[in-house]
Amino acid sequence: MIPFNRPAVTGDEMTCIAQALKAEKVSGDGEFTQSCQRWFEERFDCAKVLLTTSCTHALEMAAILTEVGPGDEVIMPSYTFVSTANAFALRGATIVFVDIRPDTMNVNEQLIEAAITDRTKVIVAVHYAGVACDMDKIMDLADTYKLFVVEDAAQGVMSRYKGTALGTIGHLGCYSFHETKNITCGEGGALLINDERFLERAEYVREKGTDRSKFYRGEVDKYTWVDIGSSYLPSELNAAYLYAQLRHADEIQNDRLNSWQAYDRQLQPLAEAGAIEQPVVPLECEHNGHMYYIKAKDGNERARLLAWMKECGAMGTFHYVPLHLTEPGRKVGRFHGADRYTTLESERLVRLPLYYGLKSDEIREVVDVVWRFYET
Repeated sequence: MIPFNRPAVTGDEMTCIAQALKAEKVSGDGEFTQSCQRWFEERFDCAKVLLTTSCTHALEMAAILTEVGPGDEVIMPSYTFVSTANAFALRGATIVFVDIRPDTMNVNEQLIEAAITDRTKVIVAVHYAGVACDMDKIMDLADTYKLFVVEDAAQGVMSRYKGTALGTIGHLGCYSFHETKNITCGEGGALLINDERFLERAEYVREKGTDRSKFYRGEVDKYTWVDIGSSYLPSELNAAYLYAQLRHADEIQNDRLNSWQAYDRQLQPLAEAGAIEQPVVPLECEHNGHMYYIKAKDGNERARLLAWMKECGAMGTFHYVPLHLTEPGRKVGRFHGADRYTTLESERLVRLPLYYGLKSDEIREVVDVVWRFYET
């Protein structure tokens, strides 16, 4: 069986974890946490990065920092993970879903402006499969209407838009280090702060609403409760695991990109024959090899293809159920305009196995399974 995913393991993880244990600092914000944060800040030219326990929590911090509340509206695609909407719904906001582009599966930037009202506060740009949204258009809209932009770059670590790292373009960016992501620590995330207005408060929010970080730096003689917040700081053991991965970040990305490109080459004749559709990566986007997917003709064909792949020992999978089709989605949000592509395209998409260390003969086997399905 070729699994859909295997978490990346570089070989340095246990060494780093042992070092964290030896330092007798495992509760978070130790040297490994600081090292990880510096790595992102220096690599992506970001003002401040704070590790979090998950991308979900990074998004929740973004919702708090942008002061979203009851009566506010937040625009995002419906084709995304539930955390994207949950973070703002928990603050009482109304979620306004906008249709996606069928080529990149990202929010259709041309439809956002019509969804803006005097209650709109935030636009969430979700970079699907590590391929960037049209950030020029989105940032222009935000500037025109005085809105905040939060990048959900859960899948976009080390991807770029016109040479700029995803997560560093909007006012706030959110990363994921879940075990399914390119760089992982099992569960983890990061908040990227690109607007200096949020710098000080973000530390309070992450530390349960206290100024404990200032206390540890010697800036105050005691720490106390100064704001709302929660426990968003990850364990130093998670940070140690993550740092071991960051040491090999380029190696991991290149490996995944090679697998992505192998899939794309070998499946191109099937796409040219009209049997499937392949991913589209606009010229201005540099993706990170996070995901390779194909699109079947419709939902029925996808179901048969997935069943066939499982029978043949190659695990493919579908992805998100559009949020506006769910009961919570209907309760906390609304779909603006026509659902022309969100549901249709989501029902066609099939994700193929892709992970660090995937072998070339395994890729050929997966491709062969797909080919045989369409030849029958």
